Amino acid sequence: MRRYLRVVVLCVACGFCSLLYAFSQLAVSLEEGAGGGGGKPQAAVASWLAGGGRGAVRGASPAAHPGGSDRYSLKIQPVEKMHLAVVACGERLEETMTMLKSAIIFSIKPLQFHIFAEDQLHHSFKGRLDDWSFLQTFNYTLYPITFPSENAAEWKKLFKPCASQRLFLPLILKEVDSLLYVDTDILFLRPIDDIWSLLKKFNSTQIAAMAPEHEEPRIGWYNRFARHPYYGKTGVNSGVMLMNMTRMRRKYFKNDMTTVRLQWGDILMPLLKKYKLNITWGDQDLLNIMFFHNPESLFVFPCQWNYRPDHCIYGSNCQEAEEEGIFILHGNRGVYHDDKQPAFRAVYEALRNCSFEDDNIRSLLKPLELELQKTVHTYCGRIYKIFIKQLAKSVRDRYARSPKEK
Repeated sequence: MRRYLRVVVLCVACGFCSLLYAFSQLAVSLEEGAGGGGGKPQAAVASWLAGGGRGAVRGASPAAHPGGSDRYSLKIQPVEKMHLAVVACGERLEETMTMLKSAIIFSIKPLQFHIFAEDQLHHSFKGRLDDWSFLQTFNYTLYPITFPSENAAEWKKLFKPCASQRLFLPLILKEVDSLLYVDTDILFLRPIDDIWSLLKKFNSTQIAAMAPEHEEPRIGWYNRFARHPYYGKTGVNSGVMLMNMTRMRRKYFKNDMTTVRLQWGDILMPLLKKYKLNITWGDQDLLNIMFFHNPESLFVFPCQWNYRPDHCIYGSNCQEAEEEGIFILHGNRGVYHDDKQPAFRAVYEALRNCSFEDDNIRSLLKPLELELQKTVHTYCGRIYKIFIKQLAKSVRDRYARSPKEK
């Protein structure tokens, strides 16, 4: 009897010891997983690494686990990418690179560039952009200029050799939900994040956003000379165009060619055939016609998001820029490369010559202001302070952000 009692006592003792060991291991496991933070696993740090390392978000790093193993399976939240598209042909390499530089300097979230260029420019673009890969704040993809094969010749000769490429972006970039298209002669004087945020202000019917072509009807082109329908009182300018391309692909558009509503891919060629003898500004005119018939689909943003020489060449007529400064500078009419509007050229040269080093960006403003003061003999130069007002704020904000946000 005593022998059986000893065996029972021994078994109970062994079981008790095993239970204590199990509880101790569980306690250690919970402590490691919590990291001293109240019993919950720490969230992994999100990172965006694409294209062989180009395009990592500022300040992000992969989550590390002791011993190289993951104790918990954690869902990493993706970092939102802002998609920027540009079309470059001819002698537009340097201008495009300056635009991209201005986008990179101030933006907060990572950027995805979609660059459509003639084949002979691809090597130069790749070389220049790869030299910037140390920034790890952007990724890029180069595309050839392509049009629908059956009508390629007509689209190529519309306005400029590759200008109408932008009309086909929703059809080419099928996996991209939203996109900011800009002309090569654009300069960002504040983060792209700010215009990107306007997507959230679209109502349920709006698919795109542009600025008016003119603020002052007396100098407006469309209301005085157009031989086709156009949006609003003075038309819209397509040099800066924010698009919800998912909505654009799904929408059926009202038109003056048929009672049947047509989708984006079906309406472009019929529009060109009907109006090709009446349009002057090519793809921009076609967009104006489309939004004339579908005004509920357009979100109109103020002129400071697309500030052009027309806003000051005959006197200041963009009130928003006077109050808050210029957000996006649009140097159309070739003003970055001649002496007709030296205020525009001064800003372009300052950003073109600026490097990514912090000291260089910090010291950007004073020399630029001195150059702008030399332009007061022109109408645009008389209001030169609006050219640096927002730029100065962007520089300050850049260095006020924490290192992880830069």
